[in-house]
Amino acid sequence: MTSSFFGSGLHIQAALKRKVFLSYHHGGDQAYYNSFSQGFHDTYDVITDNSLEREIDSEDVDYVMRRIRENYITGSSCTIVLVGRETHARKYVDWEIKATLDAGHGLIGVRLPTAPVTSQNTVVVPERLHDNIQSGYALWITWADVTDSPHSCKTYIETANATDRRLIVNSRARRLRNG
Repeated sequence: MTSSFFGSGLHIQAALKRKVFLSYHHGGDQAYYNSFSQGFHDTYDVITDNSLEREIDSEDVDYVMRRIRENYITGSSCTIVLVGRETHARKYVDWEIKATLDAGHGLIGVRLPTAPVTSQNTVVVPERLHDNIQSGYALWITWADVTDSPHSCKTYIETANATDRRLIVNSRARRLRNG
């Protein structure tokens, strides 16, 4: 957005700094979160770098879901799921994806170099994310794609935010345990 300053021809550039939520397995993919956060700190407000398991110390699933919505998803426009070796089996990742879809926010899956590949040469991803990749709602890109430049990442986020909400698939039961 550009606006004139009293008609003088001097333009002030107002930077829109999108808020994005990063969902990832903290025990296995913290280095990728740190790299994203450092590389894009001028472009995005990245919400959270703390493990929800430490932040929300409760066994009450509904309470945890409410906290995820209120404290992490609300205010963001898009969730980026960093998919590494154990991401598919993490209950909090599933819950964060569910809360994202409930809010109708953009969703992007990012294949990390550590993501497991099956004998059929497919990447193992969280089931709820997979449903939305298949429906066309979620984007599926690689770590190299997202870290190529702030501009390319911005394009992915804007594309995810513009996706038709009618494509959302969010009918799975919540994962109750880590795999």
